[in-house]
Amino acid sequence: MIADTPAVVLGAGVNGLGVARSLAHARVPVWLLDTDMRRPQMHTRAAKPLPIRATHGEALVEELVRLGTTRFSGVRPVLLLTQEESVKTVSRHRDLLSAYYRFSLPPGDVVDTLLHKQGFQRCAEQLGSPVPPLLHIRTLADLSALEHLHYPVVVKPGERNVDYGWRFRKAYRVESAAEAAELVRRILPVMADVVVQEWIEGPDSNIYFCLQYLGGQGQAVGAFTGRKIRSWPPQVGGTASCTAAAEVHAELCAMTTRFFQAVGVIGMASMEYKRDARSGEFRMVEPTVGRTDYQEEVASLNGVNLPYAAWCSELGLPFPPPAAAKRPVVWRVRSEDMQSAAAQGQQLTQGYPRGGRVADTLCRWRDPMPCLAVGLQRVRRALHSRTSKMLPGSLAARSKS
Repeated sequence: MIADTPAVVLGAGVNGLGVARSLAHARVPVWLLDTDMRRPQMHTRAAKPLPIRATHGEALVEELVRLGTTRFSGVRPVLLLTQEESVKTVSRHRDLLSAYYRFSLPPGDVVDTLLHKQGFQRCAEQLGSPVPPLLHIRTLADLSALEHLHYPVVVKPGERNVDYGWRFRKAYRVESAAEAAELVRRILPVMADVVVQEWIEGPDSNIYFCLQYLGGQGQAVGAFTGRKIRSWPPQVGGTASCTAAAEVHAELCAMTTRFFQAVGVIGMASMEYKRDARSGEFRMVEPTVGRTDYQEEVASLNGVNLPYAAWCSELGLPFPPPAAAKRPVVWRVRSEDMQSAAAQGQQLTQGYPRGGRVADTLCRWRDPMPCLAVGLQRVRRALHSRTSKMLPGSLAARSKS
């Protein structure tokens, strides 16, 4: 039966776990694929874990074809992606993989354009969308243009890059052209693809996002608007906590849908915004296309199950009307939210909606194993560290002799 068609979620972690839980809540059978079976999220009761050799590149294509002809033979499950590199790989091999899996992606050129910050900037400017000025730097010769920007600015990679991620933060706020030039000089030898964008004033709580699933004609099958409470690191990091923002849903959903329809986006997509503290206007920051967003589960927790909307759409089934949560739900990565609150001198619950409830990304009563797995890993690391110090010949043992 088509209603028994499973979903395959590619990539564990916070994102994948939230997607698996969302689908399981709708009683969809789920397989969670990752390269590391030891990841705490692979212990969720919401999905069956399945190891693979890679989450991107030719090895991923080989693994998906292998599974499509063996474990999923004759099933053609719905494929949901959680990582940008996976999107690039599946997009480039869509003709082959669509024989084994059901998924929707924008045209290849649209994917490539929107996954690059300069490509998105160009599209947004052509459509008259509200985006701050941006400078693209590839060589040292481009540094002189930094003098023409208004400061502060944010410096970040043009697209996701593994080498950059190992050596630098996700983004940097800098206060002057000289400071920006010094930072870019350090980045260029690692990644010759840097963007410098004028800063949008306002705290993390001024950052909003609209998560959507767009059908084959570009219609929004499901949509949810939320806002960040805190980021880690503050101002330039990923989401540490967030919640629903129904008060701006109509405005941001309409703006997001117009943009995505104009450029030809289908499937999973989202847009991040920041409300400028000076003008009160929303300005686009960056899109996500082809995959679920890091905090995708916040929509499901607040009544809009977008992974289920994707599953229904791929199978030609109607997506039930969303049922808004009785109380607003805060989605948070507890450790990062605590660090962010402490760094800003805030109480942990500052910014949380009154009367709401909190859902930690790992620790849930109905799905306790990911949280327990984290605790067990910490105990093992502590014991290993203590045992190593006690072994004969160790530095600690020699220092006591």
